[in-house]
Amino acid sequence: MEILEENERIFLREIAPDDWAPLHEIASDEEACKFQPWGPNNEDDSKFFVNQAMRDRQKRHRSRYVFAIVEKESNQIVGNIEMNIRDWDGVGEIGFIIHSGHWGKGLATDAALLIMKHSFEKCELHRVAATCSPENKASIKVLEKIGMVKEGVLRQDLLVKGEWRDSCVYSILREEWYEKYVNTDSQLNRLTDDQNDSA
Repeated sequence: MEILEENERIFLREIAPDDWAPLHEIASDEEACKFQPWGPNNEDDSKFFVNQAMRDRQKRHRSRYVFAIVEKESNQIVGNIEMNIRDWDGVGEIGFIIHSGHWGKGLATDAALLIMKHSFEKCELHRVAATCSPENKASIKVLEKIGMVKEGVLRQDLLVKGEWRDSCVYSILREEWYEKYVNTDSQLNRLTDDQNDSA
């Protein structure tokens, strides 16, 4: 099992076929997927998600990356985080979900910091963005905490559970990431350690 990125509390790794069951616990969690355009999932939905992630991993020109978020203390998958890259111009977008039973531990912040580190320092992206519902205060808190800047609001751009939803757009540039975090792995750990009460 290859660890993609890690800190003191979690690590990110590629999705494996047997992950469908723990990931299904998350994707079938009504509270966790409240703001998502999909879900709650049934078992077939979750198996399809894992199979698609595995197929994406095998593509020669890969643009979609789905990683399991594993809590070190329990060795359990507590969520997943995804990165989609426009490979022609070095722009990416991230999204994440954490099981509601693990909210309030700062794990989403941990995972977001690690995927950003990977995006800029290994994939050498120029810009990374994220969108979320204006009502999703926990996700907004995470995005602002990791240094993203709010660019604006897309009006009724996503159909969620049969209703059109606005989306807040956040982003961070490579130069901003390096200014804030480069060569400061210990700072990344301190940031998450100091914010254990976050999403």
